[in-house]
Amino acid sequence: MAEIIGSRKEADAIFAMLVDWAMALGEKNAAGVLSHVTDDIVEFTLAAPLQYKGKDQAGLQGWFDTWQGPIAGDVEDQKLTIGGDIAFWSGLTHMLGTKADGTKVDLWFRQTLGLRKEAGVWKIAHDHTSVPFAKDGSGLAELGLKP
Repeated sequence: MAEIIGSRKEADAIFAMLVDWAMALGEKNAAGVLSHVTDDIVEFTLAAPLQYKGKDQAGLQGWFDTWQGPIAGDVEDQKLTIGGDIAFWSGLTHMLGTKADGTKVDLWFRQTLGLRKEAGVWKIAHDHTSVPFAKDGSGLAELGLKP
C-alpha cells in the first residue's frame, strides 16, 4: 500500500497514469511510455550518460531492443506527495527480465518521479533511478540488494 499525502482524487489519477506508463514499459512500447512524460522531461537513469533531456523515442526503443520478451516488475515502499499541479512519487522498483544475450535481470533500484499536471493530465517531468554503491572504497554498484 502506498503512503499518500494530498488529494485522494489526484492520487487516483496519478496512480492510473503510472500503471499505464509501467505497462507500456513492460510491453516495450516506446510511444506508450513517452505519452506519459512531458516534452521537457529530465531523466537521471541507471544507464549512461549522466542525464537525458527531452523525449528520445529512438534511445528508448534501442534500450527495449536489448531485452527478450517483456520486462516485468513491481514496486515496494511507495510514497506519493501532491501539492496543486506538482507531485512527487518515490519507491523501490523491482525489474525482472531477460536481456537479448540471455542474461537474467533481477534488480531492485531506487526511483523518484517528479510529476506535473498539464492541461488537466498528470505527466512525468523528472525521473531519477539509482542503485547504492559499496562503501568499501571500491565504488562498485550494489546490485544485489533487496528490500
